[in-house]
Amino acid sequence: MQDFSFPAPPTAPDTAELRAEVRAFLAAELAGYPTAERIRSWSGFDADFSRKLGQRGWIGMTWPKQYGGHERSALERYVVLEELLAAGAPVAAHWIADRQSGPLLLKVGTEEQKRSILPRIAAGEFFFCIGMSEPDSGSDLAAVRTRAVPVEGGWRVNGTKLWTTYAHHAHAMILYCRTGAADDRHGGTSQFLVDLTLPGITIRPIADLSGARHFNEVVFEDVLLPHSALIGQEGDGWNQVMSELAYERSGPERFLSTFVLFVELVRALGSQMTPDAAGALGRLGVHLVVLRRLSRSVAGMLQDGRNPALQASVVKDLGALVEQEIPEIARQLMAMEPDLRSHDALSAVLGYSILNAPAFSLRGGTREILRGIIARGLGLR
Repeated sequence: MQDFSFPAPPTAPDTAELRAEVRAFLAAELAGYPTAERIRSWSGFDADFSRKLGQRGWIGMTWPKQYGGHERSALERYVVLEELLAAGAPVAAHWIADRQSGPLLLKVGTEEQKRSILPRIAAGEFFFCIGMSEPDSGSDLAAVRTRAVPVEGGWRVNGTKLWTTYAHHAHAMILYCRTGAADDRHGGTSQFLVDLTLPGITIRPIADLSGARHFNEVVFEDVLLPHSALIGQEGDGWNQVMSELAYERSGPERFLSTFVLFVELVRALGSQMTPDAAGALGRLGVHLVVLRRLSRSVAGMLQDGRNPALQASVVKDLGALVEQEIPEIARQLMAMEPDLRSHDALSAVLGYSILNAPAFSLRGGTREILRGIIARGLGLR
């Protein structure tokens, strides 16, 4: 059985000044920003906004200064993330690069990769997408079929990736693919740093249920990658991905995706709050507080160099439950028609949340996959 503790979150000097600074920045930058756009949370894309965050030093906050970072604490970074998400800021452009692509390169990348990529991420000028999921395999990453074959000068890649959020705006992808025997589900995989402008790469946007086109299918047809594109060790892709997923699954975005709806619901009920409504909202509030504590604990473990894949899976699974519960409770408490195109803020954010909530337990690993990881970690399978 793995260590299943959630140690106390990291401490840091008083962060009230930083929190106030971020709130003042957001109040000015997002003045007049529609509530119907804020509900998109970390799915909202605005490259200019990301560059402004980079100029403030709020991307790559914990990274070494030699790579464009700012050597601030994990808790200080967490404060910035919380405020961005609570305000519904459009952070999607840099989010993946800051959350997991940069930390992965910092951990196992070559010196050339670090020096050429990390400063541009920290400046809010270089964006990544995730090359993990595939058709017919989804969250079963051990079943990937995209393959990189060694050739003269590097590697030739063929295959297809799916669920690649904002690949059509990204500069690069961290590609997870097979480099060894097909029957070696874990040991035969590797990761590569892929320039998405290379010949042979086709990116096709896919509309989701709400009509948004941020998902993509990315097809690789005889794409040639240089030897320098390999990230970490050949054949160690599975271990690297598991470490990377701890970053992806544990952050505050895993329980704050519908926080704007929660705020609008409280505002709409106002003085008309009934005991039943107060009880329902109070219970949600308690869940959010607990998830915040667990998520900050994982942030501390990552800062200490640990691999809290088990704890991150718990945060992701429980967070998805709460994110999906908020729109359901809103429907029960408010007699209104949800419509994401409505001029009424609550109706619009409720409509968006209802259409997107089913994906919350799919993205970042399906509920079944996460619970399998948790069961194995507890020694139950």
